[in-house]
Amino acid sequence: MTAATLRIGIAGAGYFGRFHALKVAAAPRAVLAGLYDPDSARAALVAQEAGTVPLDWDALMAACDAVVVAAPAEAHFALATQALRAGKHVLVEKPIAATLEQADAMAALAAGRGLVLQVGHLLRYSAEHAAISARMRRPVYIECVRIAPFKPRGTDVSVILDLMIHDLDLVLSLVDSPIQSVDAVGAPVASQHEDIANARIRFANGCVATITASRISLKAERRMRLFSQEGYITVDFAARKLMMIGRERGVPLPLIDDGRMEEVTWQDHDALEAEHAAFVAAVLDGAPVVVDAAAGRRALAAALAITDSMAASRAQAQAAGLIQPE
Repeated sequence: MTAATLRIGIAGAGYFGRFHALKVAAAPRAVLAGLYDPDSARAALVAQEAGTVPLDWDALMAACDAVVVAAPAEAHFALATQALRAGKHVLVEKPIAATLEQADAMAALAAGRGLVLQVGHLLRYSAEHAAISARMRRPVYIECVRIAPFKPRGTDVSVILDLMIHDLDLVLSLVDSPIQSVDAVGAPVASQHEDIANARIRFANGCVATITASRISLKAERRMRLFSQEGYITVDFAARKLMMIGRERGVPLPLIDDGRMEEVTWQDHDALEAEHAAFVAAVLDGAPVVVDAAAGRRALAAALAITDSMAASRAQAQAAGLIQPE
């Protein structure tokens, strides 16, 4: 494609769809071509705020070169495949789809038609991801905690696909190895799906990751610890602070031979803006897709493995009388 700007339509006028619409409207190399949502009143409201027009699906396909799919997760496959069949490039929110078969079909369709299919794992574009990945390349143990107060938004899926999948993708981007085993527990508390979850993931190369997610806490907390031969990293995401103890970076530590300590802080940048810029560059310039369908599938596969393990753990607990059958 040689056009100087990309005409982008938005499918979904919900919480994230609104943010996507506003980002496209402000993007220097994109034009917001329109917005589609089955809720016509919501579509009209968001379209007015973003300075575009609400359209039906066929009109949106006719008006755009690319589509951002920001609808509920169960609609990702249907909307994305319709757009790909219409010859449109697609940026689809996470998770890429509901099943691995759907993810594979989407990837094959995009590849067969030479179209960009990018998945919205936002952390890949964040300053925090850059700070961590630049300092640890071969982790042997990772611990992630992400807890947040309850919000009705997002409860159409489990906490695994709502919150944990962010840290899953971050872990998978740091560990270049297949998953060997998963042991997970969780429970629904305030919704019909799991609201709390803990997963222990063992990779084929020996690395182990423990990930905890909750959306029923009184306050938000995000932290991470990583161990490797390169050193030890602790991250406080709320404070935007990272500390590493190792041998290559920072000031000397007198009690550790050749030991050094580095403290890093970062300023938040607009990761969503960076995600959109990467999508536009992939379409207009042929730049590599930062989070492609393969990465989206890997995150989904991990999330589904955790879901399956959690179901097995729940059945075992029910059999032992620890919890009541649903």
